[in-house]
Amino acid sequence: MSNLSLFLKGNKKQRENTKYAATRSLCDENGEPLLWTIKPLTTKESEEIRESCTYEVPVKGKANVYHTKIDTSKYLVKLAIASIAEPNLYSAELQDSYGVRTPEELLLAMIDDPKEYSALLEYINSQNDNEGMQDKIDKAKN
Repeated sequence: MSNLSLFLKGNKKQRENTKYAATRSLCDENGEPLLWTIKPLTTKESEEIRESCTYEVPVKGKANVYHTKIDTSKYLVKLAIASIAEPNLYSAELQDSYGVRTPEELLLAMIDDPKEYSALLEYINSQNDNEGMQDKIDKAKN
């Protein structure tokens, strides 16, 4: 027999923020890479990001027939921006110091090593349980 009280929100475990050294080019006074705070997103947040990066493409040779595509680059950077709690990528002072105007531009300026950037995106995906996302994208492309 089911006990409904076990399903109440008060019994739900909260996912914790994690720390991640996103780049070796930003270090503390001891030369250690700065740790960025990564927060797990909710399903709702993740779906809203995915929806904002999805668009319809007409199918060639078939009038009024469309299929959906996800702009994966846009999706991954938006996912990263939403997941990074610290540093505050919306900080005008931080953006000004890099000569940029948006969180997306700031992230790319702060992590200008493609290998580190890819590793960060992979880490954020793993923290949001999106490891299968690339498989889904590849499958959708075929």
